[in-house]
Amino acid sequence: MLRGYKLRESDRIVVLMTEGSGKVRAVAKGARKSGSRSGGILEPTSHVDIQLYRGRGDLDTVTQVQSLDTFAAVRSDFDRLTRAMSFVEAVDHVTVDREPHPRLYTMLVGALRLVAGDNPTLTPAGFFFKLLALEGLEPVLDRCVNCDETGPLVAIDPLTGGTRCASCRQGLPITDEGLRIARLILTGGLAAALKLPESPVLEELNRMAASMVEHQTDRRLKSLSLR
Repeated sequence: MLRGYKLRESDRIVVLMTEGSGKVRAVAKGARKSGSRSGGILEPTSHVDIQLYRGRGDLDTVTQVQSLDTFAAVRSDFDRLTRAMSFVEAVDHVTVDREPHPRLYTMLVGALRLVAGDNPTLTPAGFFFKLLALEGLEPVLDRCVNCDETGPLVAIDPLTGGTRCASCRQGLPITDEGLRIARLILTGGLAAALKLPESPVLEELNRMAASMVEHQTDRRLKSLSLR
């Protein structure tokens, strides 16, 4: 589940990322009542098996829901929670209703499991860079996006979606090591990147990747501002 909001006195509208139908909005009737079983299950970042009735309007109706994974470790740890919430927020921003996107669904569930498990430092950068690539917005990392020079590349510009050389410097500074790891993530080496030891470069990449998602979607990731 991506998010939810109030509807009338006891109901709730839930926004779901589904495997077969993409992003779907549905009414969970009675979900806000005290003791509601569905209300306890339908929480942001939760993974559920859900049955929906599609009527004539834009909103489906939740007819049955069962928890597949609550990601309990996420809910009990603030760092994990802010990461997980930033992932579902980003997916909500890049998707449109009723457009099937099974690869994105699978990627999101995998990222939430990773955060609930080992929670490697580079998980946010891995998710955000891969999300951009999946949406056709893969960052340009092999040349300057302004003049096409191949090096040295000293900054990454969230506005234009790629690296810049010393003459065209604009955006966020990036080290050679940071650039190497970013390229590794986007060229099939994500598993290796997630195993890298702690270093300031990894957090630098997390911030850069989040900034690029924000600029490309023109939406802030509000969950990250809570950290």
